Amino acid sequence: MTTLETIAPVAATGSFAYAWLLIALPLASAVILQAGGRLTDRWGHLLAVLTPVASFGLGLVYFLGLMGRPEAERAVDASVYTWIAAGGWHFEVGLLLDPLSILFVLLITGVGSLIHVYSLGYMAHDPNRRRFFAYLNLFVAAMLILVLADDYLVLFVGWEGVGLASYLLISFWQERPRAAAAGKKAFIVHRIGDLGLLMGIFTMLAMFGSSSFAAVDEGAAGLAPGWACFLGFMLLLGACGKSAQVPLQTWLLDAMEGPTPVSALIHAATMVTAGVYLVVRSGAVYDQAPAAQLAVAIVGTVTLLAGAWIGCAKDDIKKVLAGSTMSQIGYMMLAAGIGPAGYAFAIFHLLTHGFFKADMFLGAGSVMHGTGDDVNMRHYGALAKVMPITFVTFAAGYLAIIGVPFFSGAYSKDHIIEAAFEHNAVLGSLALLGAGVTAFYMTRLMCLTFFGQKRWREGIRPHESPAAMWVPLVVLAVGAVIGGMALNAWISRWLVPIGAEAPEHATWLPDFSNPLSWAVLAVVAVGVVIGWLLFGRRPAPDEAPAAVSPLVLAGRNDLFFDAAYDAALVRPGLALATGVAYFDDHGVDRAVESLGGAALATGRRLRRLQNGHVRSYGLAMLIGVVAVGVVLALLQLV
Repeated sequence: MTTLETIAPVAATGSFAYAWLLIALPLASAVILQAGGRLTDRWGHLLAVLTPVASFGLGLVYFLGLMGRPEAERAVDASVYTWIAAGGWHFEVGLLLDPLSILFVLLITGVGSLIHVYSLGYMAHDPNRRRFFAYLNLFVAAMLILVLADDYLVLFVGWEGVGLASYLLISFWQERPRAAAAGKKAFIVHRIGDLGLLMGIFTMLAMFGSSSFAAVDEGAAGLAPGWACFLGFMLLLGACGKSAQVPLQTWLLDAMEGPTPVSALIHAATMVTAGVYLVVRSGAVYDQAPAAQLAVAIVGTVTLLAGAWIGCAKDDIKKVLAGSTMSQIGYMMLAAGIGPAGYAFAIFHLLTHGFFKADMFLGAGSVMHGTGDDVNMRHYGALAKVMPITFVTFAAGYLAIIGVPFFSGAYSKDHIIEAAFEHNAVLGSLALLGAGVTAFYMTRLMCLTFFGQKRWREGIRPHESPAAMWVPLVVLAVGAVIGGMALNAWISRWLVPIGAEAPEHATWLPDFSNPLSWAVLAVVAVGVVIGWLLFGRRPAPDEAPAAVSPLVLAGRNDLFFDAAYDAALVRPGLALATGVAYFDDHGVDRAVESLGGAALATGRRLRRLQNGHVRSYGLAMLIGVVAVGVVLALLQLV
């Protein structure tokens, strides 16, 4: 293995000085669509599609520009403007284009553009289509800020922008109570994770006097072990929130209430990968905090198994894919937790996952489009013949995610499992188990959806989607087939400048000389066979059986995380809030009201002394004089 220290960025010159256009184009489109209102209804969606395409073209130019530079100069920092200059604090808004960020730019804008095109067909009849595209472009712009920032503080702006845009998109059909609740749930859970990231930034400012990547990377080596561990755990908390990792994963399945293009964009290719990006970008910190690094690997391993477990039990096609997203992001976090030996593999799997998971989410949307928006796989069956394009493209994603040789997932996932075994045999064994479970539940999905007998609802006539929807599926399916092959011999060396280790030899062919590759293939084959025997050979019931094993029951209920949080946090919180409200109403308010009532009563009694009658005043004076006289007389006697 060869390693190179993280390179220092050079100042942007030439076309790199205009890197801000990557963000400005989709952001301007979002502003125009929102500010223009109904005036943009007829053409706004077209503008919304063109801007991420333009950003992708510009990103491709910058990617080729970085490739043409010497390895030591493949990091360019483009300063935009001075954000804060007060006293000893000075923060520049700058954009960092390096081997890591440019890959994310191409993923976000490339896959994002395909999802925008797909949305032209999927949202064609939605009365709020313009607003939907405005939110999509806002999300793309915020995600680009997140991955292009050269400072954790600027990254946090994009981080929060992504959270806002995801809330708007998840709850887009806000007239549906479940969609509105899902958006709020995602927003709240994200805030918990965001608190961790914010605490991490505060720690950086206290320890280094700056939150720029360069200052943190330089100062991390001198950080005390306790502070390094604290910083690593805070960054991990932030990553868990955005990337739906245990224990902050509960929002992801509910988020499927949003439109399917949202599921593909946010929950397959972009936002859920933000946590992986954060951990890899913060590699210098984790190198000084072995405990936090191990925690990242453990969280990833637990999540990859939890997501696979959930995927086995769900009948909602989008929720099966959501559980799969949890699981695959878990693989990426496991790789990131291995350290420099796993950074490149984490990003490699992130890219291949962007292809095959976006392909499958959009394929699920195509199935829903042809079956009256039904998401229950038990109401599908035999769709392969009536939806051939959707079937073939979805099958490409299926073969990629389970790791069939020569498909993209086989390259990236095998690397992670191999690196996990080299790092820790327990983690490697669990990652291998996850590969088998993935093969099982994805085979179950394929059998219930595309094979077997027709179980269509009355009046449903499944049909292929329009070209605007299936053309992006074809492009993504091609990426799912050849993406791993194209990147395998290249990506590790490309990421060396950001601190990743590169193998001495890597080719476009799978490594069949490694016994572990054959072990992974055997475990995958077992998962496929079990899935076929249980759901391919026998007719599937139209409705889910009520009598199931405790394992299936737990999977159906998302491993009871929601119930546990409800019992441990929500109900006690409501009880506390109710108690505080009762005390405020019957304690504080009553005390204030009693004080006011006493003042009023005293005023009413004193008011009787001022009744306006002269005789009363005369009598009062007489009584006063007599009283004074009596007192003086008594004093004389004493």
